[in-house]
Amino acid sequence: MHQPEPPDSLTLDPQKFRNPERTADGQQRAGVTFKSLRTLWFNTGTLCNITCENCYIESNPRNDRLAYLTRVDLREFLDELDGPAWDAEEIGFTGGEPFMNPEIMELLGDSLAGGYRVLVLTNAMRPMLRHKQALLTLKAEYGAKLVLRISIDHYGETLHDVERGARSWQHMMEGFLWLARSGFSLSVAGRTLWHQSDAELRVGYAALFAKHGIDLDAEDPEDLVLFPEMEAQRDVAEITSACWGILGVDEASMMCATSRMVVRRKGAERAAVVACTLLPYAPEFELGETLAAATMRPVTLNHPHCARFCVLGGGACSATAGEG
Repeated sequence: MHQPEPPDSLTLDPQKFRNPERTADGQQRAGVTFKSLRTLWFNTGTLCNITCENCYIESNPRNDRLAYLTRVDLREFLDELDGPAWDAEEIGFTGGEPFMNPEIMELLGDSLAGGYRVLVLTNAMRPMLRHKQALLTLKAEYGAKLVLRISIDHYGETLHDVERGARSWQHMMEGFLWLARSGFSLSVAGRTLWHQSDAELRVGYAALFAKHGIDLDAEDPEDLVLFPEMEAQRDVAEITSACWGILGVDEASMMCATSRMVVRRKGAERAAVVACTLLPYAPEFELGETLAAATMRPVTLNHPHCARFCVLGGGACSATAGEG
């Protein structure tokens, strides 16, 4: 049986990711210029019905560092999106578990009514299943505009439950199969923390989909997204402005070139906009209280998640390029 990948023995150099403009060895740190807003994310709150072993946002039944987003919050940003400066196509909802938010169905309905494709990241467990009828109503009205991405950390029950807790697989599959058999537009998010290649994982998920008659193509990265891990204390190269050419990576392909996320911090008077979905707590990535303010300046890649998750992925800078 495959086991979770052991932690890297190399811990992050404390001199890295300290200066927003320069790397530890003095090179110009890479930044990403805003291009256009394709996806506006809303974090519905950090509360979740389960506690995962490796949750990058530390969601659990007690973590309310990000408060429940309200319908009033949402409407403020949808109203701004109506302006001529924006051409967003998609609204995304993440958490925590979005279906824990008491206003979630209103949040989804208002976004769909605005003409946007709506993507919801969910564990498909009991909080979601409480909204069966309301979800069916939205599907009847908006069809494929509503997409749910289900978190399935491994294609096998044992390892999924290692990450998400005993019997998580059983409850997730109940929701996943209900969604699939009810005709919802779906995708799946998997994890790569196991000792398996991308190809091996896709074969495993393909078998899972085939076993249950689920119309998803495990080879299609839109149907099955495999996320790299985000461990901020593991060592990783800093990204310099030279890295774009060295790695053959297009700056415009970075998430912060085409998306932002709205959060409501516990105790805050208003919601705020952060650079991306990966860094909801880091104050240096909070960019303002409006979309206009949050897209005025480049985002400097001054965090391990920027390097490991967004830029490097499965690649690395060449040995002769120093920090890359």
